[in-house]
Amino acid sequence: MHTKTFFQISLVAILLASQLLSACDSSAAPALPAISAGATAPATTADWFNIAMTDVRTGNTFTINDFTGKIVLIETIAQWCPNCLFQQGETRSLRQQLGNPEDLIVISLDVDLHEDEASLKKYTEEFGFEWRFGVAPLEVTRALGNLYSAEYLNPPLDPMLLIDRQGNVHQLPYGMKKADTLQKTLEPYLAK
Repeated sequence: MHTKTFFQISLVAILLASQLLSACDSSAAPALPAISAGATAPATTADWFNIAMTDVRTGNTFTINDFTGKIVLIETIAQWCPNCLFQQGETRSLRQQLGNPEDLIVISLDVDLHEDEASLKKYTEEFGFEWRFGVAPLEVTRALGNLYSAEYLNPPLDPMLLIDRQGNVHQLPYGMKKADTLQKTLEPYLAK
């Protein structure tokens, strides 16, 4: 009887581990097509671009529209997510490699409904992150899921959006992205 129980537990552990590891494989999901600001969807891009969010580091409010004419890189995160922490380290390296350009705005949006601004602020202080971090309001979370896919609400997939100077939204491939890869992706947009 113990052998059967051990086998069942082992099988469940292997299945869970394979699911977790598959979320880390950046080659597992193909890049999705870009969605322009005028795309038809349940909510519009313009709607969520106008929703006020709070940078937990400074207490200042912002909207995506505040950064019109700049390049905006958005990552959805959760504080418990080890992939997110890795990606944030790569984002820090990216900013350093590029010399922290003023026309590149990085925003990490916490999409976990169980996390709040106070814990996110502590998280940013603990790891020394120096860009905008905010808890995504429910309206923003819904728009991300409806416009771009539910994967944007699954932080271990490391979903990221790039918004170009014209306000067009481009989905980056899922999975962890090294700073060099992000730099190659961003440079053509920064050069325009």
